[in-house]
Formats: sequence, structure tokens, C-alpha cells
Amino acid sequence: MKQIIKNSKIILKDQVISNGQLLVRDGKIAAITREELDGRDCSVIDGKGLYVSPGFIDIHNHGNSGCDAMDATIHALEAIALFHMKHGVTGFLATTMTDSYNATVRAIENALAYSKLTDPRASRMLGIYLEGPYFSVKKKGAQTEKYITGIHLDELKNYVDRGKGLVKIVALAPELEDSKEAITFLVENGVTVSAGHSYATYAETLAGIENGISEATHMFNGMRSFDHREPGIVGACLLDDRVTCEMICDGIHLHPAAMQVIVRMKGYAKVALISDSIRANGIPDGEYDYIGTKVTVKNNEVRLPDGTLAGSTLSLDHAVRNLLKMTGVALPAAVRMASLNPARQIGLSETKGSIEIGKDADLVLFDEDIHIKRTIIKGVTVYEESAGKN
Repeated sequence: MKQIIKNSKIILKDQVISNGQLLVRDGKIAAITREELDGRDCSVIDGKGLYVSPGFIDIHNHGNSGCDAMDATIHALEAIALFHMKHGVTGFLATTMTDSYNATVRAIENALAYSKLTDPRASRMLGIYLEGPYFSVKKKGAQTEKYITGIHLDELKNYVDRGKGLVKIVALAPELEDSKEAITFLVENGVTVSAGHSYATYAETLAGIENGISEATHMFNGMRSFDHREPGIVGACLLDDRVTCEMICDGIHLHPAAMQVIVRMKGYAKVALISDSIRANGIPDGEYDYIGTKVTVKNNEVRLPDGTLAGSTLSLDHAVRNLLKMTGVALPAAVRMASLNPARQIGLSETKGSIEIGKDADLVLFDEDIHIKRTIIKGVTVYEESAGKN
């Protein structure tokens, strides 16, 4: 099957090709050009001057549409995937929360079962992100304190084994006892280790990075604060080039100046936009259950009764839009932070995350304001905005 996308602005890693054309063959990108392609035996999509971007990849999100990965049902993951599709997310990780051992196992096994199903209408679940339970109580954020625990290697190994290759990222606090052994095990099994919900010192974090930590969970949030005498986890993650920093660009979790600090310190290749969205994303303001705790959603803010932020109602298309408006980075850089960089963190940058010949044709068409008009996965349109919709 061959397809041409014409009359579009194609976003590459470091530039935009105006009035470009893409040839897609058998779900892969086959040509990128400014020349007129032969449309014989091809279906043609007129881009009408829209941008064509690599599909966004949300590596850290818990849910949306009233559903959460911890619900451990096929229905929940189906609903989450359908929502993502409408927001330009062609791939995502089902992200757990700190909960009981049995609840976490159920979520992993459900994700494994879901991974064996193929819904041609929806975003693809690319794996699992385990957020907890190996955290610092001092920086628990919205994580449930009674389930936060020290590192138990046998338990961790069981989680990874049950995932059968689906566990892509594990977040933990590097200051915990046995963290070196845990990090080593995870890296040897191809799992990215992220430092998060941590009260680690600079030295403790640096030791974790030396052991294999290569990501920072929602940078600045759930972390020991930076101090000029003890730079802590923030200082170590910002300074070390081996670490990619997750960033929530909702204007709530981070002041725009903090976003600029992250981007300037890390560069365009070491920032991954995430949503950290919860089940309240995509549904009206109100009170909702969040792993046994009531949260209030109002004006896009999700808070526990004590005022602590508890995830977001963000989606990655809005994150890209906010990043552009709040920091002034160039469009190719903003797109890279929502596509190629996340793909690299989960070992998929050879096939996904950028518009290059031979890669999967996971594509998004959007306008100047990053409003999603069409989402394409492996050459197949899975979402198209209805005519006349604002």
C-alpha cells in the first residue's frame, strides 16, 4: 500500500521543509521531498498547508477519560488509547502508581493482555512505566504513603518478569538501600531507570547515575529542592549529560522560567515532554478518586485535600503548544521533545520518533496552534478531525 501526503510543512529533527511531500509505503516512510511525487497507484492526502510531525509519544501518563492504568481492565486501556489518538499521541506507556504488590501485578498483567490486542483505531501502548513504590516518603507527592517501601529486589524482578519485556521505565529514589543492585538489574534487562520522588543528595544522585540512571521523573517535582550548598538531585540531573529530564509543560507544575532553565541546561536532545495525566483528564471539573484518595480538579489543576499537586489534565499536544508559547523554543525542538527523545528513552528511536526514511509512518497533522487534524499510525489514519469542528 502506497500513500502520498502532499502540500504540507514537514517537521524534521532540525528543520521544517515547506511545501513538502511524503511517500509512505507499507506503513514506513519511503521518501521525503520537495519534488512532485508520482501519485499513480497511491492514495493521496492533501495536507492543505498543515504541519506534518512525527507522532507524539507520552512515556509518563496514568490515564484519562475517567480511566487509569491501575484500574487493570482492558476497557480502561482502550479508553486511554482512544483519547491519546485524538491528541496526536501515537504511542504511550501505561504508567502505574505506588500501590500494593497485588494491585501492581494486576496492572502489569492487564497491560500484557492488552498488548496482545490490536485496535486499529487507537494509539499504541508501547510498554509500562512503573512509578514506585521505591520512593522517599519525604518527597512522596501524591503517591500513597502506606505503600511506599524500600527496594525489594525479588519483588522488582518479579514485576519485570511478569511484564515479559513490556516494562520500559522504572522510577525509584537513588538514595535507597540496594538501589545500586536494582539499577544494575534494570539496566542489564534493557529498562530505563528514572530518579524520582527522591530526597537524594547530589552525591547520592551522582552515584545512581554512575550505576545507570538516565532519566529524571517530572523534573523539579517530587524532588529535594536545589540549594547552593547541597545541589541535591536537581543539581545532579541538570548538570549530568547522561540524564534526560521529563518535563510537565502545563504552566502549573513548572513556571515558564523553570522550563527555560531545564531546556538551556539540558539542550534539545535531553528533555522529554510528558503529561503525567490522570483519569480526570478529558472529563469535567469535580472530585474524583485517585488510588483511594479524593482529588479536586479545577481550572486544569489536580490537587489532594492538602493542596499537593496530583498529576495533571495535560495532553502532549497542549504540552507542545505551551512549550512554544512559554519558552520560545523552535517548533522542531519542541516536537523532538515530544517524539524522538521519548522514543529514545524506551529504546524505539530506530523505528519511531522522527520523520526519516525507513521509520514507521506514525504521523500527526496539525495547524499553527498545534490543533490536531489527523493522526496516522503506520500509514493508517486513525483519527481525523470532523469537518466544521472548532
